Amino acid sequence: ENTNKDYLTVSVLSHRTSLPAPMFSRNDVSIWSILKKCIGMELSKIAMPVILNEPLSFLQRLTEYMEHTYLIHQANTTTDSMERMKCVAAFAVSAVASQWERTGKPFNPLLGETYELIREDLGFRWMSEQVSHHPPVSAFHAEGLQEDFLFHGSIYPKLKFWGKSVEAEPKGIISLELPKYNEAYTWTNPTCCVHNIIVGQLWIEQYGNVEVINHKTGERCSLIFKPCGLFGKELHKVEGYILDKSKKKLCAIYGKWTECLYTVDADTFDAHKKSDKKNSEEKKSNMQTSVDEEPEEMPLPDGDTVQVIPGSELIWRIAPRPDNSAEFYAFSTFAMQLNELEEGMKGVLPPTDCRLRPDIRHMEKGDIDSASAEKKRVEEKQRLSRKNRSKSTEEWKTRWFHQGTNPHNKAQDWLYSNSYWDRNYSLLPDIY
Repeated sequence: ENTNKDYLTVSVLSHRTSLPAPMFSRNDVSIWSILKKCIGMELSKIAMPVILNEPLSFLQRLTEYMEHTYLIHQANTTTDSMERMKCVAAFAVSAVASQWERTGKPFNPLLGETYELIREDLGFRWMSEQVSHHPPVSAFHAEGLQEDFLFHGSIYPKLKFWGKSVEAEPKGIISLELPKYNEAYTWTNPTCCVHNIIVGQLWIEQYGNVEVINHKTGERCSLIFKPCGLFGKELHKVEGYILDKSKKKLCAIYGKWTECLYTVDADTFDAHKKSDKKNSEEKKSNMQTSVDEEPEEMPLPDGDTVQVIPGSELIWRIAPRPDNSAEFYAFSTFAMQLNELEEGMKGVLPPTDCRLRPDIRHMEKGDIDSASAEKKRVEEKQRLSRKNRSKSTEEWKTRWFHQGTNPHNKAQDWLYSNSYWDRNYSLLPDIY
């Protein structure tokens, strides 16, 4: 009897620390020759060469939201709702921290593709499914192994090409439920932008407003991910406030999504910002520049770059990338482990799991030609089965999620149908 308990206990002891083969140089690939055809277009409809990818599916990339799950466990230990909000806000920021320097594009999931991850050491299990192909929508559902939280959502990464940069706006709601306090939090993610895709060094920034709402208490954390600005002064900065239901500031949160977050008293924060602004305005009057230009080169951060305001408390610091990260697509240690296929998994996983997807497996092993050929093959197979469905009256049925209303903010959402972990995978489609 191969219960998945067995494969788990083994896997916790010995996750891999690198990929089978290092990445190869992208220097001789002209991205421009591919992209000049599609200025202003939706990029999800364009077949990109595999060399621009990283060896993970977008479903696996989403799982990286869970790297800092300890922040959810921390939220559960405190009876003060403002302290919980600090942890949840830090979790929301930490969830997008793995984007830093990740300039490879994840593989587009095939319709019906799934991914699961059970991490006893981190206290969660996760499953996700590609529920729609045009537009591409990925739905996910994670739960604490002690039934101490639910984390779920659906993401439609809307990609736009702007000439020098590609912008990904992750449409969709994210919900976190803490049953112990009968609380639900929701938020949406910031926009992510990859710069210099034609020439020069690729670099990444995230910007936009993220509002984490506690639907029970009415408290909210309003965060701004700041765009970098012309001299890179604001690169990676995040700041904002936790507000009570009458919008009174309870405390400030600040830091960088690539590094760390602090909280401090709101008045102290405002006074600090004021004096900071005064200093920079004095500097600015000595230098006149045009305002709306995109910075050409990636601005260089200076050392440990968050200026800590006296009286601040650290709420999150990123786990450092491993030394070999640059050779392996800038992966974190957590990302290195996502596509690992262990012996005991084979009889347990559904046939739709990304780990069984051949093009990603070839790419991870450094075999670009096979990866490219297999990517073409599985995408062609997907097109064919869509064509056949359109001829018959057969509709595509999602297996593990159904469309419905998000119970907390009444928006359209994909809700988990509950039966994935029963391990009955007999009627799944053959997508690879």
